[in-house]
Amino acid sequence: MKIKSYAAMNAGEALVPYEYETGPLAAEEVLVEVDYCGVCHSDLSMIDNEWGISSFPVIAGHEVIGRISALGDAAQDKGLKVGQRVGIGWTAKSCQHCNACINGEQVNCENGSVPTIMNKGGFASHLRADWQWVIPLPEAMDITSAGPLLCGGITVFKPLLMHHVTATSRVGVIGIGGLGHMAIKLLRAMGAEVTAFSSSAGKTESIKAMGADRVVNSRDPQALTALAGQFDLIISTVAVDLDWQPYFQALAPHGKFHTVGAVMKPFEVPAFSLIMGDRAVTGSSTGSPGQLRTLMKLASRADIAPQVEEFPMSKINDALEHVRAGKANYRVVLKADF
Repeated sequence: MKIKSYAAMNAGEALVPYEYETGPLAAEEVLVEVDYCGVCHSDLSMIDNEWGISSFPVIAGHEVIGRISALGDAAQDKGLKVGQRVGIGWTAKSCQHCNACINGEQVNCENGSVPTIMNKGGFASHLRADWQWVIPLPEAMDITSAGPLLCGGITVFKPLLMHHVTATSRVGVIGIGGLGHMAIKLLRAMGAEVTAFSSSAGKTESIKAMGADRVVNSRDPQALTALAGQFDLIISTVAVDLDWQPYFQALAPHGKFHTVGAVMKPFEVPAFSLIMGDRAVTGSSTGSPGQLRTLMKLASRADIAPQVEEFPMSKINDALEHVRAGKANYRVVLKADF
């Protein structure tokens, strides 16, 4: 089978039409025809070889909504059907037999889970993934906006599960962009008290409309100091270095500061910020197939949809530059038009 795609042939170059040949499906593989694919900053990082792990040509894209076209022999009795609407996120494969996989932590597979981007991703007419990572979608889900939930959404949902967020939790979210706005919507659906930390004063009303109870100017040291001891959990979604100490001080006893933003500079954490109050600094990657299924059910039931802008996939380079320039409001989704 020949698959049409858009690929980066070298680091940092514009994507070009690229066709590649595939052999028969492996036993546990599922072939999915792409309807929509979100654009994530991780796609840009791989296209630009920012992390030094890219192997060209790179076919990025890992927030895929599509329909099952074919099932491998071992995938045919797993509850999936040809024509079924499904999603594929960051991960395409894991070994399924190591301790991490057996314990439901497939994303931490000891034998190395395979990212969708490194398995030929979703900026294409079709892609493949092992059946465990092909996530069934609820019938009522809006397929246009659902893609970003499979990467950005699960990235901010997993900390809520890890730290047992409930309707009585007081949670802060740093950075109200592609990740942060989804965190607010999820927290609102779970009933938590939500404080948004934003450097954009003009976003205040729109952030409150998403579900934030209050919005705090992250550039105002006095406003941050006034929040000392208040939060059970603070989630940082930003990838830039900040003065973190006021946020550590804003944690309540047993509070957690959790980062999902890939800040390249090491955190400076004074020991007494953690010792006093039994606090902790934590982090996480994306989620397991079970967590992804849970997220999609919650999003459908609570009508949680990322705010997206749509581009045709044939305009993929325009879409990538839109994201690269920080103009996305708040996520970009490509509609397949091969």
